[in-house]
Amino acid sequence: MSVLDGILEGVREDLEERKRSTSLADLQARVRDLPPTRDPLPAFRAPGVSIIAEVKRKSPSKGALADITDPAALAGQYEQGGAAAISVLTERRRFGGSLADLEAVRARVDVPVLRKDFIVEPYQLWEARAFGADLALLMVVSLEGSLLDDLYGLAVELGLTPLVESHTAGELERAVASDAQVLGINARDLTTLEVDRTVFKELGPRIPADRVRVAESGVAGPGDVAEYRGWGADVVLVGEALVRSGDPVTSVRDFIQAANA
Repeated sequence: MSVLDGILEGVREDLEERKRSTSLADLQARVRDLPPTRDPLPAFRAPGVSIIAEVKRKSPSKGALADITDPAALAGQYEQGGAAAISVLTERRRFGGSLADLEAVRARVDVPVLRKDFIVEPYQLWEARAFGADLALLMVVSLEGSLLDDLYGLAVELGLTPLVESHTAGELERAVASDAQVLGINARDLTTLEVDRTVFKELGPRIPADRVRVAESGVAGPGDVAEYRGWGADVVLVGEALVRSGDPVTSVRDFIQAANA
């Protein structure tokens, strides 16, 4: 069993537990009363590099990263520093996140919010919308057959902007075919957790020019963001380096300045 297989097994178990406590009808009723989602594309397509700053307590590869007792306050600091969007990890077992984190962040910031999780069923997209997300992560590696297209279609129907993530050339072909406007290249191989930042250098140029190119993983400092920019990234998602920085406002500013110098 790969690392990803183990994660997905836990994700599905937790998902079944949430379904027993909250029905799909309850989520749909909640969504009906919500205002429209925020569109991240104007910021993502603006000149220079945009930063998606992540609220992330731990990871399978590094373990505990930061004791984030107030995710909303951290997100507010990211926004103050100039982040174009906030990513919130909602997976519980390996990342220490929750939908409560997503809801708290949504209530605090005005920029778009991404639900970052291992989304494998429509129910999770309804959750994302119900708890305040504007974007939802769809990982090609975990969505076989027509499931990617089905979830992409539902996300758009709900007003969510899909961030469709790839790690290999084959995955990227499927991502491009989905018509997603925001395409992520993850430097981390989720089956092994190994990181190779040059994956973006190889695959980024294969993304059509009219799509938004997002570089994910492998950022240790401002120089890495600048390098991603040199390889054609429009947006860089940063998690670990920010939650460990001790000064989120300044760190986000430093990343933006380094990339756009």
